[in-house]
Amino acid sequence: MNLNERAEYLAETYADAILRLSYTYLKNTHDAQDVCQTVFVKLLAEPREFDTADHERAYILRMAANACKDLLKSPWRKRTCGLDACGEIPAPEAVDGSLLAAVERLPTHYRAVIYLYYYEGYQTAEIGQILNVPTATVHTRLARGRAKLRELLGGCDDERTV
Repeated sequence: MNLNERAEYLAETYADAILRLSYTYLKNTHDAQDVCQTVFVKLLAEPREFDTADHERAYILRMAANACKDLLKSPWRKRTCGLDACGEIPAPEAVDGSLLAAVERLPTHYRAVIYLYYYEGYQTAEIGQILNVPTATVHTRLARGRAKLRELLGGCDDERTV
């Protein structure tokens, strides 16, 4: 497969998943697009062979998650303002009270786990591999993320009457 074919394959197969995962971390469409481009450049510069399509997908999503984490902790990001603060048209906002709005208000580590579990359909062990955390941590973050969502959405209390 030549370079152009490889680039088309990667874009058609993984661009949406990378963009969605990146957006859950960064909450900025432009930054998510930058991460997507960064991941593709790395994949094209250093081609790899994978045993299965699932292994390839997990590897690529892990690359995207790591690129997001690197961007979030970069000193440059802390010293600059976002484009939306400078008059840029912001990304569409979720309606207050919606599930998406509640998920977006979660801390990053809960948001990423919930996104991968519910929106991408990964199992907890796979999420642990993608995010490079133990499976028990994934279970904890899922439970705490669900509890936070319940709280944000004004869900049922734990004390239920019979």
